[in-house]
Amino acid sequence: MTGADANYWCRRALVDGAFGEQVRVRVVGGDVTEVSVGVPAEPDETVLGTVVPGFANAHSHAFHRTLRGRTHADGGDFWRWRRRMYDAATRLTPDGYRDLAEEVFTEMRDAGYTVVGEFHYIHHTPQGEPYPGHAMELALADAATSAGLRLVLLDTCYLRAGVGQPLGVEQLQFADADVHRWLERWHALRDTLAGSGRELVTVGAAIHSVRAVSPDDLAVIAEGLPDDVPLHAHVSEQPDEVTACLEAYGVTPVGLLSAHGLLSPRFSAVHATHLTDDDISLLGAAGATIVMCPTTEADLGDGIGPAPDLLAAGAHLAVGSDQHVVIDPWEEVGRLEFDQRLRLGRRGVFPPEVLWTAGTVGGHRSLGLAGDDGRSPGLQVGEPFDAVEVDTDTPRTRGADPWQLPLVARAADVTATIVGGRLTRPG
Repeated sequence: MTGADANYWCRRALVDGAFGEQVRVRVVGGDVTEVSVGVPAEPDETVLGTVVPGFANAHSHAFHRTLRGRTHADGGDFWRWRRRMYDAATRLTPDGYRDLAEEVFTEMRDAGYTVVGEFHYIHHTPQGEPYPGHAMELALADAATSAGLRLVLLDTCYLRAGVGQPLGVEQLQFADADVHRWLERWHALRDTLAGSGRELVTVGAAIHSVRAVSPDDLAVIAEGLPDDVPLHAHVSEQPDEVTACLEAYGVTPVGLLSAHGLLSPRFSAVHATHLTDDDISLLGAAGATIVMCPTTEADLGDGIGPAPDLLAAGAHLAVGSDQHVVIDPWEEVGRLEFDQRLRLGRRGVFPPEVLWTAGTVGGHRSLGLAGDDGRSPGLQVGEPFDAVEVDTDTPRTRGADPWQLPLVARAADVTATIVGGRLTRPG
């Protein structure tokens, strides 16, 4: 493990939207203080090969990892899979969740993710009783700290089973008593973590979906949540969700969120698969981020969202591994392109810069870790040195144009991950 003050020399690195050769990166306190291209290595420097910015996993449910490779024989649809997911949730305790999450976060780190947005809604015991001292949330924070992965804990408001439906017994552990209690607990959690010394952990917020809250709840959240906090929500993942919202409120989920002032540059719509033209316009005009989770959306049969249309409308793209059927940022980013080829019947839907941006800048923006400056992907002075070394001489990557690595590289090609200047090698 290399310290947070370090000097690195990269044979090749992605710097401000272009690959440069012989790149020196000086790091102080975990942040990049100098990037020099075309310079020889010095004796005190850690020598690396091809280095790219760390990937951001903008949507994760860590406990879903327990379902990997265990549900295919069930067949069925998303809703049948969800019942299996509820069963998995009821078996979690704070200690058990810490151990599970550390394994999941370590797998992410070794695959090339340097930050994860954990969309977290298991707050209480299966009977709905609060754990003392934010035990489930601190379990995740401790797991990320131990794994050396940056964590944005997206504490989630989840109050209903569906539109107009009370919670089922299997959902009691997800819910606070009401939206006001959720806000109180959210503020207390942020205060607790801010003073805990867990430097890699920050707190964001999430609304599980418009199925899980009422319009009145949305109004309270819009009023009570600080406007500098990233806010995420599952949006239009399933056609039934859209139909239920239209029948109850006369608008789509995107329209309902817009009507309550929740669409803005700090908002991220997760999945956003089944959208109308008006939905696309609203998300684009708001400058929202769309967090697509291609491997999960494929596994659950959700469909392929209109990513090019959203980007053209002014929205931003990011990726997440969601239920962790695969933990591989290269796979998620590559599938942004490949899935659109299947949907549209043509190649080259996105230029490589869009893929790099979605995997890095877009995810950081979604998680409140980057501004709205429209910058190109790459290592930059003044930012944390969160980076990935990738082997460009494997059977998958040999001969590839580095700019097109998202289309060919995979997690197995990652040889080191650096978070806040600290280097870790897989295994």
